[in-house]
Amino acid sequence: MTLADRIESFRTTLEEWLRGLYHGLFTHPAYEKIEQEAEDTEDAFMLACFPDAFGIPSPVSYYTAELLPYLEDEFSAWVRRMWDRQSVVERKGHQYHF
Repeated sequence: MTLADRIESFRTTLEEWLRGLYHGLFTHPAYEKIEQEAEDTEDAFMLACFPDAFGIPSPVSYYTAELLPYLEDEFSAWVRRMWDRQSVVERKGHQYHF
């Protein structure tokens, strides 16, 4: 095996490996599902911590208000995302193909 053949073989193997890596990280359908599940988990946590943002009374609001300075960026994005959603039921329906 000549040097040129070995280089070509290495290049082919590397190209195949990188194509698989790109597919697994960015284009695979499971990537979207994992991202949506993480977003749903974050939404549930934020709703449990700050239900007063949507008019739901909570006895622990006094204590969870101390978290607000640490979650300021996530809080504003969360409120915007929750108000922009058409329906949480519709989102879950898409997730389970209803």
